[in-house]
This record gives sequence, C-alpha cells and structure tokens, in this order.
Amino acid sequence: MPDAGHQCLCVVFYTGISLAGLLTLGAVLSAIATVREAGGLMAGGFLCFALVFCVLMQMAFWKFHNPAQVEDAMLDIYDLVYEKAVKNPSGTQWQELVAIQDTFLCCGKRTASSLLGSSEADLCLGEEATRQDCLQGIRSFLRTHGHITSTLASVGLASMVYAMLLSSFLWFAIRSGRSLDRKGTYTLSPRACGCQPQEPSFFRHFQEELALHHVSEACALHDRLGPSGCSDGPRLLQDN
Repeated sequence: MPDAGHQCLCVVFYTGISLAGLLTLGAVLSAIATVREAGGLMAGGFLCFALVFCVLMQMAFWKFHNPAQVEDAMLDIYDLVYEKAVKNPSGTQWQELVAIQDTFLCCGKRTASSLLGSSEADLCLGEEATRQDCLQGIRSFLRTHGHITSTLASVGLASMVYAMLLSSFLWFAIRSGRSLDRKGTYTLSPRACGCQPQEPSFFRHFQEELALHHVSEACALHDRLGPSGCSDGPRLLQDN
C-alpha cells in the first residue's frame, strides 16, 4: 500500500531531522557550557548526545536482527500496487505504479520466461521497455542505500561515544572547581624589601663550581708567581 510506504518514508525523514536537531542542540549547549563553565548546560549537552546514541544503537540492533525487513516490505507494496494497476488501468493505482517505476528507474515484473507479460504491454513502452525489472531495481536501490545508512550509523555511534566522553570529562572538571580557561588569572606574589630573587639550584651549583675553578686557577698562579696570596680567593668567591 502506497500510503504505508509514504508513512514509512515520513517516519525516516522526521527521525533524521530529530537526530540532527538533537546533535545541534547538544553541540550548542556544550559550547556555551565550556565558555561559561556551567555544569548544568554541560549535563544537558551530554543528555542530547546520549539520546542520539541510544537511537543509533536501536537502529543498529534492528538492522542486525531484521536485515531484509525493509526490502521485503517495499517489494510487497510494489506487488500490491502492480496487481491493482494491471487489473484496473484506469484507476489511480496506475499513476502510483508509474510514479514508483520512475523513482526506481524500472519497469514491470518479469515472468519466469524473462519476458514482459501481455498485461504490461501498455506499461512499458519505448525507452521504458529497456529498463530493468522493478523487483531487481528496488532490491539493488535499497541495498545500496542500506550500506550507506549503516556506514553513517557507525560513524555516528563513534562520534557520540567521543562526544559523551568529552562532555563528561568537562562536566567533572567544572564540578571539581577547576577553571577551564586560566588565561589572565596568574598573579605574582609581592617580594619582600631587600630580598634578592633566588636562582634555581642548578644555576647556583654551576656558579659555585665556576667560582671554585677560578680560585684553583688563582692558587696555581700564586704558586708560580710568589706570595701574592690566595687571600684574594675567598673575596673572589664571596663576590661570585
């Protein structure tokens, strides 16, 4: 029945629109929550991502357990419309059958002898007679789009897992009181008067070794030149 097929397409379309709206809402809430560091908004974004994840999981589960249900339903609808159109060519079923065949670029159903039946003489004329069988056309069309849908669902599931992990991490960071943006929040503690900044221990150790090296050189020079004294050594060490 065409009405059932149309309703099925409408359900799929509105489901896709709803998922896109939830994704957009979750992304907006997460972005605002990150800027304002609002835990409630971040929780709302996480909820949106979780809902999309649940819907995609349900779709994947249904696709795994009922891989041919959509294909069988579409073929049954086409068979019913085809039989009514052939029995009553002047009725509205004929226009519906022609619309279906134009959508899938096919024509009629082939008999066991691979020839078009006599009742299809007026249905497949001219270029339409060279089209493929509608049963094969609908089946190949649905399988191709089914593979595309499965790929998109897999990518969507992976993206939702990543989004939920990221939003939960940001939520815990916000709830723990740690700022997500520390730019401009660093301050310098006041220095006491007369206190010199302490250098790192590595540089102090290096300067001490350098001073001792100068002292040893001064003592060696004293041994060669006479008693000019190593007395300047401590002063040199103190200066350094």
